Amino acid sequence: MPPEGLDWLPKQTLLTDDEIVRLVRIAVSLGVTEVRLTGGEPLLRRGVPDLVARMAALRPRPELSITTNGILLSRDAAALAAAGLDRVNVSLDTLDPERFRRIAFRDKHAAVLAGLGAARAAGLEPVKVNAVLLRGVNDDEAPGLLDWALREGYQLRFIEQMPLDAQHGWDRSVMVTADEILDRLRAVYALAPLPDPDRGSAPAETWAVLDGPGRVSWAAAQPRVGVVGSVTRPFCGDCDRVRLTADGQLRNCLFATTESDLRAAMRAGADDAELARRFVASIAGKKAGHGIDDPNFRQPERPMSAIGG
Repeated sequence: MPPEGLDWLPKQTLLTDDEIVRLVRIAVSLGVTEVRLTGGEPLLRRGVPDLVARMAALRPRPELSITTNGILLSRDAAALAAAGLDRVNVSLDTLDPERFRRIAFRDKHAAVLAGLGAARAAGLEPVKVNAVLLRGVNDDEAPGLLDWALREGYQLRFIEQMPLDAQHGWDRSVMVTADEILDRLRAVYALAPLPDPDRGSAPAETWAVLDGPGRVSWAAAQPRVGVVGSVTRPFCGDCDRVRLTADGQLRNCLFATTESDLRAAMRAGADDAELARRFVASIAGKKAGHGIDDPNFRQPERPMSAIGG
């Protein structure tokens, strides 16, 4: 996000809770088994616990999760768990409060740590932590972040920086690759790759952490670390995700340059069968790969915060 933030969408363009639940119900009827609320920051939306409860009441019941920056999580964790949320992913790129302030443009490091603790206390486990390393910014923290996560009992996943920034200033030379992340971890920890069947369609490649400093203090029952090599190790062939934006656009890929407007169709009176047809058509048009390495690659107009990570 740029320091000045982004313009808010006009309220009338946003899906209502009823519209969201209707579209999720249709998606579940088509075979969607997991629903994740993300953003932007989903906990800024009023009434998220009630929205979670309504989705938890669907049959078949989807697995429900949230990806959040964690700043408001200590306020909402207990209510989310009571509503039926299964687990949470929290973004945290550094253990240094001053470095956090420079990265996130706010002095909220302690609030994120409190949110992680509240999620664990509420039973939203496994609590997953997402970290993005940037060269010359926080790329020295890989071993320290893993040590902290193992001691706290969190599941850490490193994610390669993707060309989805609002400024369209992504620079491959600044991105720390999956191979570099693993090299830095292996300098301190003994890692063993977990077999592919354990991964399924999950974006993260996962390694068991067999040994390393501070092992006796690790709280994690099954010590592991994940790496999402979105750019250098694309997993497009196994991807089974589709995204519904806050303003009702269906996107079949993070890097899609076209969208299917479900909001307009729904508000024009489309029935469930027509909306289901649009879901199927969008997913059928999913490309074989994101094409980041193609010379003709064009970054989507929407940044990550407007797509849903």
